[in-house]
Amino acid sequence: MSGFLRAGHLPTLVAAFLFFDVSFMAWVLLGPLAPFLRQDLGLSATGLGLLTAVPLLGGSLCRPVLGLVEERVGGRRAGLLGLALTIAALLAGWQFGRTVAHFYVLAFFLGIAGASFAVALPLASRWYPPQYQGLAMGIAGAGNSGTLLATLFAPRLAERFGWQATFGLAVAPLALVLIIFALLARDSPRRPPRASAAAYRAVLRETDTLALSFLYALTFGGFVGFATFLTTFFHDAYRVSRVTAGDLTTIVVVAGSVLRPVGGWLSDRVGGYRVLVLLLAGFAICVGFVATMPNVHVAVAVLFVGVGLLGMGNGAVFQLVPQRFPERIGVVTGVVGAAGGLGGFLLPSALGAVRDATGSYAAGLLGCAGVFLAGTVVLLELGARWAVRWQTRAVRQAGVYSYRTALFGAEQGAWGE
Repeated sequence: MSGFLRAGHLPTLVAAFLFFDVSFMAWVLLGPLAPFLRQDLGLSATGLGLLTAVPLLGGSLCRPVLGLVEERVGGRRAGLLGLALTIAALLAGWQFGRTVAHFYVLAFFLGIAGASFAVALPLASRWYPPQYQGLAMGIAGAGNSGTLLATLFAPRLAERFGWQATFGLAVAPLALVLIIFALLARDSPRRPPRASAAAYRAVLRETDTLALSFLYALTFGGFVGFATFLTTFFHDAYRVSRVTAGDLTTIVVVAGSVLRPVGGWLSDRVGGYRVLVLLLAGFAICVGFVATMPNVHVAVAVLFVGVGLLGMGNGAVFQLVPQRFPERIGVVTGVVGAAGGLGGFLLPSALGAVRDATGSYAAGLLGCAGVFLAGTVVLLELGARWAVRWQTRAVRQAGVYSYRTALFGAEQGAWGE
């Protein structure tokens, strides 16, 4: 750990974490408020699922834009801009949010907060050498703990002051962090050259970029999708109060927030690939069990484990990126990160639609388990290809192995070179 502390710039890492934390809080704010909005706006499960998912889509679309801003003006200035725009969106929701249409517009502009990935992670990671990338990005990425602020406090504030006032109260922590960020954050002198449009087109033609994007859509998309969906799930499926539903969601998502750095740390030691195989399969089992609709306390415990696995998986995916693309980390990180928000958008939208169609969340949860099981199979097949195609050093650092060689001894990959 002493080597890690000497290798980078701790104040910037702290600033990146705080920036990411309050931005994440704003990004998922509609999820904990969903039961209040559903009652007052008269939304169906499909409409509510879509409303809580729109910020996640907005985050995917805004992330490349904020990433381009970061490349041109630096992470510090881009972060200040992102915080200012998020504050403006919350103030607009507080003062002018009245109809469903208003909230769909607000939801999209809260995506600016989700685009904080494009600033926080590069701002922190550029200060650290490759051997500490997993831990540095895991710590900065632990800002997804902002979900806890939203799920724990938003329902209580809405119950006492009303959901409109909650948007105004959410401005306070963002304004405080804006000041701290301005004082602590510094851009690394080791800035890569600006990425051109051609560079983005080049990485999009790489099949490994698409594969890593798919994996992040599962891990991060699953985490943020469940973070926005679970308050509604607990309130509807188990008939608990809106505040209690928020508390149960907080218990679940704390695992994903706390364990993200653990995923990065573990991936640095045994390889992100090995970690991901176990995590995807483990989450498929957890969500498949919850689809049986067990007792609420059992469901919370199982989801705590499952969402914790997703949090670790986020750190594992980003440990793979610098191994495969050491010279193009920034460009690939932007593409992969955008895919995460897209995965999050699909999950609550689909679960809400299935709830309206079947009268239960069970079928949607089973479908989610099937997707993650399929993702595990896809990852195993990718490993068989990566073990042959990646450079030997990258294969070892990422922990890639070929199931074909392990089972059949039929091919010799980079391990045998």
